[in-house]
Amino acid sequence: MAIIEVSNLQKSFGALAVLKGVSFEVNPTEVVAVIGPSGSGKSTMLRSLVHLEQVNGGSIRVQDEDLVRDGVYSDGLKLRRITSTMGMVFQHFNLFPHLTVVENLELAPRMLKSAGRAELRGKSEELLRKVGLADKADVYPSKLSGGQKQRVAIARALMMSPDILLFDEPTSALDPELTGEVLEVIKQLAYEHMTMIVVTHEMGFAREVANRILFMDGGEIIESGSAEQLFTNPTCERTRTFLSRVL
Repeated sequence: MAIIEVSNLQKSFGALAVLKGVSFEVNPTEVVAVIGPSGSGKSTMLRSLVHLEQVNGGSIRVQDEDLVRDGVYSDGLKLRRITSTMGMVFQHFNLFPHLTVVENLELAPRMLKSAGRAELRGKSEELLRKVGLADKADVYPSKLSGGQKQRVAIARALMMSPDILLFDEPTSALDPELTGEVLEVIKQLAYEHMTMIVVTHEMGFAREVANRILFMDGGEIIESGSAEQLFTNPTCERTRTFLSRVL
């Protein structure tokens, strides 16, 4: 059974239609990469999954529960419960500058009282080791490189023990030499069978790690398939044209 089911998703900003009937599914432990030109609706689609954008029509089901059905959202309590099963990693880190690294990690679970102080500290230290930043716990974000900030953001998302991780162009704000360290963390999560949707411009990463690729353009999914099929033998001319420009 699919862990995420999206059907006929529609979103407009005024007269501008950004999502035009987007439909796809994600299976448990699957890594789905979403590629396409800027302005194709990739980030809007991803943000809609966690209710950071409110859609105008269509349905989203997460773990067999309706987040939104035919454009009508579930009540607030159910909506929060569903979205809490997903973690989001943003393009620009979104760390709190006045909090240390470990304080950034522990803020949300502490506010939700999801664990005691000792348990939280143990988990935050474990996750910082996981992303290679055990020595940065008491450092403020201003003292970190962009790659380190993004790895902290990934650890922060993992603090809530999500079933699904969403990445919105996690390396596009980084210098090329810092991109690799972030992609390695995401690769490791893939090897550990974390369910992930990754909006990315990193074609090599998408080809290596993703089980499936969605190619979006003009607010639509133009083509989807395995990484091997889509990169070596795309069926749509728009996909071929895009790949010829970025590979």
